[in-house]
Amino acid sequence: MQTITNTAGLKNAIQFLELEHEYKGQKLKEQFFIAFESFRPANLLKGTFNDLVTSPFLIENIIVNVLGMATGYLSKKIFIGASGNIIRKLFGSILQFGVTNAVDQHPDAVKSIVHSIFQHIFRKKEQIPSWQGR
Repeated sequence: MQTITNTAGLKNAIQFLELEHEYKGQKLKEQFFIAFESFRPANLLKGTFNDLVTSPFLIENIIVNVLGMATGYLSKKIFIGASGNIIRKLFGSILQFGVTNAVDQHPDAVKSIVHSIFQHIFRKKEQIPSWQGR
């Protein structure tokens, strides 16, 4: 910045600084309004929902986690049955934890196993020609 030596230069510098101050104040108000709007609950929910919908792996992760929890729970129920034994319940909880973690950590293996089971169950039975006999 140059040194001001006369009153005309001082007035020009003051006007320039006042205009700059007004411009920056207006920009600050605009940014504040944008930030305020983004923190409204409706906009937060909209943004979160958009992030959920556009995330390609989120749905898959949710399915894998739910599948892990369900298999863990079912394995515990199968192991415990109607037993009231505390030790059996403890081992059932440990089994549930282990199965849940195994399914969560190896989702591709679980998918391939489930896929092969469904193929085995729902495959079409091969037709035996009538001339071969039964």
